[in-house]
Amino acid sequence: MKLQRLLSLTRQAVDAYEMIDTGDRIAVGVSGGKDSLTLLYALKNLMRFYPNPFEICAITVDLGYEGFDLSQIRLLCEQMDIPYQVVSTEIGKILFQIRQESNPCALCAKLRKGALNQAALGLGCNKVAYGHHKNDIVETMLLSLIYEGRFYSFPPKTYLDRTKLTLVRPLIYVDEADVKGFCRKYQLPICKNPCPADGYTKREYVKNLTKRLEQENPGVRDRMFHAIVNGGIPEWLFGKSAGDLETEE
Repeated sequence: MKLQRLLSLTRQAVDAYEMIDTGDRIAVGVSGGKDSLTLLYALKNLMRFYPNPFEICAITVDLGYEGFDLSQIRLLCEQMDIPYQVVSTEIGKILFQIRQESNPCALCAKLRKGALNQAALGLGCNKVAYGHHKNDIVETMLLSLIYEGRFYSFPPKTYLDRTKLTLVRPLIYVDEADVKGFCRKYQLPICKNPCPADGYTKREYVKNLTKRLEQENPGVRDRMFHAIVNGGIPEWLFGKSAGDLETEE
C-alpha cells in the first residue's frame, strides 16, 4: 500500500468520527509493532494538510522484557521530528513472575493503558491514538461474541471521563494486509513482540478463526466489519463515553 492510499483511508476515518480537532496534541501509542508505526507515519503526514492543525508525540510503554531494543524507533522519530518518550515499567515482571498470570492479556492491557495515559497527560496531550486496524475491530467483535455473549467491538472514539483524554483509532478502515505491505514498502523498523504469551492468546485463536472464515467465505471479514458499523453498537453510532474501564484483550 502506498502512502497516498494510507492517508486517504486514515482521513476518511478521522473525518467520519471527528477524531481530530484544531489544537489537539495527540499521543501515539507506539508498541514497536507494524500497526503503531504505520499509524505514526500516517498521522505525521496527515499533519501536513489536515484542515484542523494538530500536533503529535510518540510514547512507548516498555514492559521491562530483556532485549527490547527501541533504538531504531528512536531514530525514526528523530528523522520524522516527532517527540518521543519511553515509559519504563515492570509490567512484564508483575504479570509473569509476581502474579504468574495464565491469561495475562486483559490485565496487561489495563496496566499498559494506564501508563500510556499518564504519560500522555504529562506531555500535555488531550488525545491518545491507537493503531487498531479493520481486522482488530472484527476480531474484537468475535472475542466478545464467543467469550462474553455480546455483540461489541471497541469504538473509533472514546472519551475517558476520569482522565479527560479521548482515545481515537484512525486506522479502522485499513486492512492488516495493507499495513504489512506498507511497512515492507517503507521499511519501517518493526520490533518483535517480546511477550512470552504472544501467539498463545484468545485473540490469536480468533485471528486464525477469522482467516479460516475468510478463506471459506471470501469477503466475510468486510461483511462483519459493516455489521459492526451499522449494527447498533451505541459507541459506534454516537461516540458515547465508555469511561476509563474500557476492556480489551
